Amino acid sequence: MLQQYTKEFKTNLRLAWPVMLGMLGHTLVQFIDNIMVGQLGTTELAAISLGNSFVFIAMAIGIGFSTAITPLIAEADAANHQTASQKVLIEGLRLCTILGIVLFLAVYIAKPLLFKMGQEASVVVLSFPYLNWVAFSLIPLVIFQAFKQFSDGMSLTKYSMYATLLANVVNVIINYFLIFGVWIFPKWGVTGAAVGTLASRVVMLIFIFILLYKDPKTAAFIRGILPLSFHKKELKQILKLGFPSSLQMFFEVGFFTFAIWVCGFLSKDAQAANQIALNLSSMTFMVAMGLSVAATIRVGNQKGLGAFKELKRIALSVFLITLLLDIVFAALFILGNSWFPWLYLDPSTGLDTFAVAELAASLLFIAAFFQIFDGAQVVALGSLRGLQDVKIPTWITFLAYGLTGVPVMLYLSITANLGAKGVWIGLSLGLVVSSLLLYLRFRYLSNKLIRLHV
Repeated sequence: MLQQYTKEFKTNLRLAWPVMLGMLGHTLVQFIDNIMVGQLGTTELAAISLGNSFVFIAMAIGIGFSTAITPLIAEADAANHQTASQKVLIEGLRLCTILGIVLFLAVYIAKPLLFKMGQEASVVVLSFPYLNWVAFSLIPLVIFQAFKQFSDGMSLTKYSMYATLLANVVNVIINYFLIFGVWIFPKWGVTGAAVGTLASRVVMLIFIFILLYKDPKTAAFIRGILPLSFHKKELKQILKLGFPSSLQMFFEVGFFTFAIWVCGFLSKDAQAANQIALNLSSMTFMVAMGLSVAATIRVGNQKGLGAFKELKRIALSVFLITLLLDIVFAALFILGNSWFPWLYLDPSTGLDTFAVAELAASLLFIAAFFQIFDGAQVVALGSLRGLQDVKIPTWITFLAYGLTGVPVMLYLSITANLGAKGVWIGLSLGLVVSSLLLYLRFRYLSNKLIRLHV
């Protein structure tokens, strides 16, 4: 019985591991920034946490729209509809380019709102120059996402991995010289980390374009981008899937961003500790994210073939492997909770560093618990996206995060005086509700498709 699921592990991981490394590459950019900036002090670490909180919301909207490209390409590729794939790529690129520019302008214009959110003034002032550069990097990042989602839909998941790994090398080098002022370069501190992020994302975009341009399977599609003729049907398909998907990501990222703001309201130390726990959790989450993309591709392929029993079995195999991996990550967080915070902190920078490390260690205990539910909800979303079911999942995420997680988070952190621990308990509850409801939604739809096509 179990073998019918475990025999799919190899295929799932073959598709997922390049996406995992690619997504980890995105998170590593932040991880590297956090580690290097953390050596300057906890105020600087809190500043990039606050700056990123604004950018993450905009990023979620852009990436959310781009995720519509993958299931459409996967279905068209399985059915060998090359013209449809070409049109989806063109409209996806057009939409992502416009979104990148609009999101950059929105973040840039809205940044003074940080002063009105109860955050420490010193942290807000320090976050502004960082925010300017990282906001601009949204343009190449969202355009990159269009190429990435196209590549994933064609089952060429390695290309985004290569691009993000190269981007991390660029980011480390520029960070080293500009954060600390090595050799002839100025010591820009937090701003230097932002410049490194922008440069790495430009390199990432250029590199994936070159890879797709040279690959025999995709070269014709890339060369057929110009002229940018308009395709109304494909644009409507992308918007129909992309808008709800964008709202899903907005609700989820907004949920975690709200946690950053609440911690900033509590204290600078709470914000710095939250940033450490959140960054580590984000890295393990990217493994589940890679498996979610594999679920989208494989479910989309089976939908295109009309093989609905296989579709359900394959999706459940992705759920199983995600569960097993997240149990391992939970154990690592519990065993290493006291050690991990010191990757980000320098004990010589002051006594508050020890308070931050102790608080971060306690948050990692809670993070260990929600690893399992965080992985389950993102794989469920990926599976549903492969079925091109996005509207009901959007309402589920709103219910789980906006109507359940946020009120509990506020009550426990402020009214019950649990501080940052209360914030993370609220995060966990939101993920529990989301994962259970999304899984039940997938079971219902897959069983319905099987009954209709017996």
